[in-house]
Amino acid sequence: MGTVTIGVSIAVPEPHGSLLQQRRAGFGDAAAHGIPTHVTLLPPTEVDAALLPAIEEHLVQVASAGRPFPMRLSGTGTFRPLSPVVYLRVVEGADACAWLQKQVRDASGPVARELQFPYHPHVTVAHGIDEAAMDRAFEELSGYEALWPCTGFALYEQGPDGVWRKLREFAFGAPVVPPQASAPAERGSLPAH
Repeated sequence: MGTVTIGVSIAVPEPHGSLLQQRRAGFGDAAAHGIPTHVTLLPPTEVDAALLPAIEEHLVQVASAGRPFPMRLSGTGTFRPLSPVVYLRVVEGADACAWLQKQVRDASGPVARELQFPYHPHVTVAHGIDEAAMDRAFEELSGYEALWPCTGFALYEQGPDGVWRKLREFAFGAPVVPPQASAPAERGSLPAH
């Protein structure tokens, strides 16, 4: 069956997602149109394609333990000189992202892996382009703000053309709400066993 390259991320919703993707392309980042605007939970990871059902089941479990939270982006940051990246800072929701990515990569799960760098939630707006364009991205987006309720995450697969495509979304909360016990007829009485 072969291997596939997957990633797990929180999509930046519209109108922010498309706008930031266009700005990234405008700075000269050739990969911009193949990468939906996102906050990474699992970086590109090569897996055996036969594991996809187990990975999806694992992500269902992670999502069912999660709860919606506010996500806010504000201003820019950079990983330079360590890595040629300019990003938007996650100033609200970072702790929830850190918890989620740890659950996704849990040692007992099907996508356990170590990270090359310590986890730092962010939205990439420029990657691997010339320094002047990186500086321009850093300056031009320094006042950028976005706020939305994060209600889940998604599994993506990178195609042979380098484009990332969504395979499935995972909403936070239990997938099935258990039936509620019927209320006792009289206040203060206990239900019969």
